[in-house]
Amino acid sequence: MEFKQLEIKQEGNWFSRLFYSKQFRKSVIYILIGAILGFAFTYVSEGMLINNMNTKDIITNVFFGAFFGFFITNSPCARNKC
Repeated sequence: MEFKQLEIKQEGNWFSRLFYSKQFRKSVIYILIGAILGFAFTYVSEGMLINNMNTKDIITNVFFGAFFGFFITNSPCARNKC
C-alpha cells in the first residue's frame, strides 16, 4: 500500500481567519458604501452646506446606511439560506 503525505496548514488565530475571509471584506465594503450613501442622502435632502447641517441627523443617517449595508451582506437570503 502507498499513502500520500498529509499536508497540514497552520490556520492562524481567529482574528486573522476573520479578517482575511471573503465575507468579512464584503461586509466592510458594503458597510462603508452604505455609510457614504447615508451621508450623501442627508447632504442632498437638507440642501445646505455641510457646516450648517445638524450633526445628529448626519450621524443617524450614516449609521442607518451602514446598518443597511451590513444587512444586505449578512441576511439569510443574501447567503442563500432562506
